[in-house]
Amino acid sequence: MRRGLLIFLLVNLLILSLLVRSVSTLLSLLVEDAAADAIHRAELPSPNSSLIEQRPQIIPKIIHQTYKNETIPELWTNEKSREFIAAEYPWFLDTFDGYNYPIQRADSIRYFVLAHYGGTYIDLDDVSYYPPPTPNHPNVEQGCNRRLDPLLAYPAWVRRTAPTGISNDAMGSVPQHPFFLRVIELLQQYDRHWLLPYITVMYSTGPLFLSVIWKEYMRDKPSEAGRVRILMQDEYNKHSWSFFTHHRGNSWHGKDAHLIFWMGQHWLFLTVCGFCIAGVVGFCLWWSYGRIMLLGAKYRYRYTKVSSSSPRLTSPTRRSRLTVPTILRRVSFKEDEETGGVTETSYELGRRDD
Repeated sequence: MRRGLLIFLLVNLLILSLLVRSVSTLLSLLVEDAAADAIHRAELPSPNSSLIEQRPQIIPKIIHQTYKNETIPELWTNEKSREFIAAEYPWFLDTFDGYNYPIQRADSIRYFVLAHYGGTYIDLDDVSYYPPPTPNHPNVEQGCNRRLDPLLAYPAWVRRTAPTGISNDAMGSVPQHPFFLRVIELLQQYDRHWLLPYITVMYSTGPLFLSVIWKEYMRDKPSEAGRVRILMQDEYNKHSWSFFTHHRGNSWHGKDAHLIFWMGQHWLFLTVCGFCIAGVVGFCLWWSYGRIMLLGAKYRYRYTKVSSSSPRLTSPTRRSRLTVPTILRRVSFKEDEETGGVTETSYELGRRDD
């Protein structure tokens, strides 16, 4: 019984270990604060500082944005995006066409254009002060806070999001940055359909996908040129000196997204329920295991059928009872009913050799 219990516990421990390992990156995101790569406010010149012009700018001054059609000119439309993928990255075209949700194509194209051309991607619900004004091209303000020039000094940057990880609605990069090259390389590997559309989008092309790749990328300890800097919440949109003003978008969210948000608001209650369910399942497994072991124990006894003409077996001597391991053996004597015989049952103590 103890050996069986040990095997049962080891099997459950192995299953639990495999499950934890499969989601280890997701679990590590819960405690990741991105402080090691954060863009600190002390690094950034104030919006009107003369130091802005003195900072090196290595990210090209190109703005990338996406929209479904030509209503807004000079954006990456569905048609332009597909033409670009077909011409530059034909190995990805089948995956691009095969996405179930348009937002997946809008997500993926932003990674490809940053890896290919470099520049800055900004969602339509994020507005900023870009490009910087020049004598010949005065800047037109678009509900903006400040110029993006200070962010062009980093090889690549993304923004921190709540509750954890990074987002893909505002990003910048030099061409051929190793992080975005890895992102586009792994898009096909993460192209899976999950139970809910929201989870499918988030984990195949959206912020959760990008966060997982970023977390794994950091483990390789990239060089300074390959580093990805993180724009924190305060610098993103919480203050008058922040870079962006964010307006509510999320036009692709469905009813399942509301369910996910509700779960996020009631995570403590759901955690308690999860432990209760796990306890019930564990108890049921233990009960089933006990029943199986009890059923198997019945076959430890040997049932021997002998003829009525055989002499009755005698019990072992007192000495053998004291020195030899024994089991209780059932012996049946049964004659054929046609001969008018009788059935008799007796018991003997015999040596257990099995």
